[in-house]
Amino acid sequence: MFHLYSKKEQRSLPPVQTNESINDPNLYIPSEGLVNAVNVALALQQPLLLTGEPGTGKTRLAYHVAHIFGLKKPLIFNSQTTSTMKDLFYRYDALGHFQYSQNSKEELTNDAVEQRFIRYQGLGKAIKSQERCLVLIDEIDKAPRDLPNDVLAALEDLAFDVPEIGKRYEANPAMRPIIIMTSNSEKNLPDAFLRRVAYFHIPFPDKALLLEILKGKTKAFSAIDLEGVVKHFEMIRKGRKVKLKKNPATAELIYWTQLLHKLDFDTAKLKSFDKLDAVDKHKLGISYSVLAKNKEDLDALRKLLR
Repeated sequence: MFHLYSKKEQRSLPPVQTNESINDPNLYIPSEGLVNAVNVALALQQPLLLTGEPGTGKTRLAYHVAHIFGLKKPLIFNSQTTSTMKDLFYRYDALGHFQYSQNSKEELTNDAVEQRFIRYQGLGKAIKSQERCLVLIDEIDKAPRDLPNDVLAALEDLAFDVPEIGKRYEANPAMRPIIIMTSNSEKNLPDAFLRRVAYFHIPFPDKALLLEILKGKTKAFSAIDLEGVVKHFEMIRKGRKVKLKKNPATAELIYWTQLLHKLDFDTAKLKSFDKLDAVDKHKLGISYSVLAKNKEDLDALRKLLR
């Protein structure tokens, strides 16, 4: 079992170790339905709207599609409760520009203002680049109700003005960006918006798909060892022995599996959960910090071990 931190001893930090397979877009495994939804959106040149519980791969799909088509990494716009149509294209640091004007006698050119105080956002970057790009508009349901319709209007024009510097940018129609939007269904989206997008709901993976995902993302365990991991994970998610307020998703499963390896936990033992010894239960109790996201759920999981 690893020992990195101690409340009694001063220690050196270990070297950073990364697992590039976790976010490798080539290892993303879309279902047939999701592949069909992407193709429908591309054929009709419509945005693709994705729903599904957090951790099921909505955001990672954008990286996968960009990788498949040889595009650069997705240009990401993170929707906020205060987002406006202008924010889709750029943000202007008015305060910074004002402070500069007060403290400097040198008058800036429009190009200098653009370089210093204009920050182009996802859709603005795509249009300005004059390249084929993929734009990810993440969690669009968090934005004000008008923004989804503003997105569609922006895609029709594929142009925007920056009045602060007197410039206008227009995209080449042949370089129309691919748009993927995600929603956690926190609120209903406008009907007019929904009529003009391709839609797909990413369901939670079944046992076979979970095993396939883990085989690609975690190389440390054999297929037999991973079966025990998935069995225990499904027992938790399906509430067979414990009811959680927030169920862990695929992302938590991947990180949990990695942690079990670092803890030198024999995952084959998870097939006979009731036969774990005290050491195994201690390690498993530590690992539940990855699966639980609040005190009540962590207490409920650890209660299984008593």
